Amino acid sequence: MTQPTAVRTDLLALTPGTLASLANRGLVKRAEKDLAAGSGPEVTVADDGTVRGRFPDGTVTALPPGLGLDAADCGCAATGVCRHRIGLVLAYQRTAGSAPEDDSPAAKAEFVDWTPAEFDDDALTAALGRAALSAAQRVKDRGYVARLHRPTAADPEPRVELPTCTVRFPVPHELGYALTDASAALRGEVVALAVWAFRAADGTDGAKTAEATATAQSAAGPAAPAARAPATTATPNTPHPTEVSVGGRAPTTTAHLTDGPLRTALALADDLLLDGVQQAGPVFAGSLARAQESLTAASLHWPAGAVAELREQIDAYATRGTHYEAERFALLLAELHARHRAAGHDPVGVLGTKEAPETPLRRVRLVALGCRIGGTARDRTAETYFAHAEAGIALVLRKRWDLAEDQSLTGHELAARRLLGSPLRTLAAANVVSEHTSRAADRTVSISRGRIAATSVTPLGSAWRELPGSLLLRDTAAHLRAAGERPPRLIRPRVEAESVRVVEVSGVESVGYDPAAQRLEAVVRDPAGNEILVRAAYNPLCPGGLDALAAALGDEEVHGVSGMLNRAHGRIVLDPLAALTSKGVIIPDLAPGEGDTTLAMARARPTDPITTALESALTALAEAAHHGLRRLTTPARTRLTDSAAALGRAGLHTAARLIRDLDTTLHRDGATAAVPAWVDAQIQLTVSLELHAEGSDTAANPDG
Repeated sequence: MTQPTAVRTDLLALTPGTLASLANRGLVKRAEKDLAAGSGPEVTVADDGTVRGRFPDGTVTALPPGLGLDAADCGCAATGVCRHRIGLVLAYQRTAGSAPEDDSPAAKAEFVDWTPAEFDDDALTAALGRAALSAAQRVKDRGYVARLHRPTAADPEPRVELPTCTVRFPVPHELGYALTDASAALRGEVVALAVWAFRAADGTDGAKTAEATATAQSAAGPAAPAARAPATTATPNTPHPTEVSVGGRAPTTTAHLTDGPLRTALALADDLLLDGVQQAGPVFAGSLARAQESLTAASLHWPAGAVAELREQIDAYATRGTHYEAERFALLLAELHARHRAAGHDPVGVLGTKEAPETPLRRVRLVALGCRIGGTARDRTAETYFAHAEAGIALVLRKRWDLAEDQSLTGHELAARRLLGSPLRTLAAANVVSEHTSRAADRTVSISRGRIAATSVTPLGSAWRELPGSLLLRDTAAHLRAAGERPPRLIRPRVEAESVRVVEVSGVESVGYDPAAQRLEAVVRDPAGNEILVRAAYNPLCPGGLDALAAALGDEEVHGVSGMLNRAHGRIVLDPLAALTSKGVIIPDLAPGEGDTTLAMARARPTDPITTALESALTALAEAAHHGLRRLTTPARTRLTDSAAALGRAGLHTAARLIRDLDTTLHRDGATAAVPAWVDAQIQLTVSLELHAEGSDTAANPDG
């Protein structure tokens, strides 16, 4: 090999995994096989750094500096990244004496701390084309939200989670190798959006804490607790992700938001609060449906999602469905007001943007993480969760079935229903490779088998153990610390599967059933020694679920549990979807059985007085919303005054005052005047409980 004036560090940084992402694993394996058989290229390097290779079949390939593999020159007939390009990279790495043998951090080049914000618009235009930049600019004008992951020694690739796709930068200081799961036609556009997101973050990082605090306080009013950063900071190797709003035409005032669709939705929410869920008949449900359509048409996607859930709650109550929860109903009413109040600080993040409803993805491999069954008296839903390893996130595929009159289907019976040509029980524990997948901003996906696009469903095998560290957790406490400071849930983007992860299990300490709460509780530990409470509530649509979960956790080898990971009552809590044992993947919601197995009793757990006071007060507020402020019973009013006293005894004086203000306004001025007081109290207590549960530095006194 002719010695170059400078080593091509970009080519040396390309691991087999990155090469597979740029092409596919089959091409990488074939190129490696050719090299091993002595059929690799003769490599030369020009003075300008261009790497050329002549293959035994006469094909000549050139890799100029500053360009990605797709823009390289090759004499073969392939239109995209071919085996010759891959083979030349591998041959250059071997002749340079620096071929990484695997994707482990030790096998990669020396860690480089860098940011894609270094690329200016001229560089973007040169690398991506003017048309791509123009398309990206139109998205930026409308505004979008991005979540940034900065490089670390353990995860050296800067990464951006855009609303409907993910962009990675695997090679430092090089745009040409940027990877995305979006389709090829959208690559240039989304790479530009990712770079602009890093620019926005680099320009505003220092102000993010103040901005998040201001947004939270705006949502709840002047009495809201501050959204402070967690008391326990992440290690330097796990920096907090940065969430940033980019572009958009921010309003100078929120007054215009009170007109049109959002004003209509707020008025309907207030009517519900005044009259209660019992008075919401079919006519009112139709009004909510029209409000949802208007919000969606105005690109107010997150309020539209809240209205859609309100409709589901009303429908569930009318049909006596188990899906109805008074606390959830109250939370949705408060969410609409919270988003309205906070919209002036961050309209893009709080209300939603005009992004495309769905983004087509290129060929993707999804790893199933289990399934959750729900439904009403008229339908059943199956939410199948998948890990998208390349993007480092979880996605959800939703399917709904209508029920015939007097028909009732359990999760086990639904397990035989076919999706993508396979029974649900198979799909929920499989690898899915598809060339026809689209992803929405809320991380739901649609997958089509198609006549041309191929979709394959194969057994899961060891796929869980091969997931990246962002999805397979060996230190759950570190993961939760590194989740970063975020706005309260009431005003965050409504993203499905946000907290879904796989937790590696090193041991199961106890499994028991709490008959009062009708839930199974198990204590497991991850490899870092963290204690995780696996907590599953009884689902009447899946009567054998808790028995199946208890049996799975009692297996001699429990390798991992998937589910929604959060903090509650100061503990790490996992709401399970599936468990991987020596017998394979166990999915409780699809398991057979009648729920008649005798389970050991769960041990009693100490109560937290702050959590107890907050939860009791929120229950009282939810009861008031359920009945309607105009129809409050004497016992319901008594529970409000009692909860205020309990909050005061727990030291939560601001929360106690807000409950008392609500009670006073109800007696003095009537129900209509009390609506803002109920909203203030509901938001204050909701955010306080969230901060306390997540272990922030306000945990000792969420009144802050």
